[in-house]
Amino acid sequence: MDTSGSRPHGTDIAPHDSDSSFSPSGVGVIDKASLILDLLEAGPASLSQLVSATGISRPTVHRLASALAHHRLLGRDMQGRFVLGSRLVELASAAGEDRLIAAAAPILVQLRDATGESSQIFRRQGEWRVCVASSERPIGLRDTIPVGTQMSMKAGSAAQVLVAWEDHDRLLEGLHGARFTATMLAGVRRRGWAQSIGERESGIASVSAPVRGPGGRVIAAVSISGPIERLTRQPGRQHAETVVAAARQLTQAIRPVG
Repeated sequence: MDTSGSRPHGTDIAPHDSDSSFSPSGVGVIDKASLILDLLEAGPASLSQLVSATGISRPTVHRLASALAHHRLLGRDMQGRFVLGSRLVELASAAGEDRLIAAAAPILVQLRDATGESSQIFRRQGEWRVCVASSERPIGLRDTIPVGTQMSMKAGSAAQVLVAWEDHDRLLEGLHGARFTATMLAGVRRRGWAQSIGERESGIASVSAPVRGPGGRVIAAVSISGPIERLTRQPGRQHAETVVAAARQLTQAIRPVG
């Protein structure tokens, strides 16, 4: 039940100022949540400030803000005020996925040819990492990872890259049950690349590096993978420089023009 006070039904959402472009859709709960998000675009706000700015009752604002925080669409700052959440950054990054995939093909082919190993790009989707582009080694023993393959976030060099630059809470969450450690991830951040040897699958080694979005946040990992007998037990020594160069090319390719 909506405890929005004595306002007539359908009139409990109003633009927060006369210049607002907020336009209700008629789906009340979505409109109210959207209004809260719109208000926080200007910066942090306390519960009381949200109530005052929206004209929505305190219990309703509290319930909606708590639900949005549960889904990481909102967060809290050091003063306990509501702020826009990390999930919005992830969604904004995903909105640029077409640009990443469009740029990926020639760079992955170059990476495959330079290293002699299959190359891939992984993005995080919830609790999984998903291969969104790949270029397979044409002949011989290879690690085949088709586009669309879901893989664990708890093992492998791409998972290390996608976890290493997360905020503190998500990093701790990513380490729970993982085959890599906090010390290993500190090394990944320091070097700018990750390697794994039999971590995801026995006999397979890989090297990965971060692809960054326009804001500098890690949005994907570019990788090569193949049998340990070719990549050796120190695959980064052979291939890290080449993989990092490919990741930088992709980072540059998805930057907005102008």
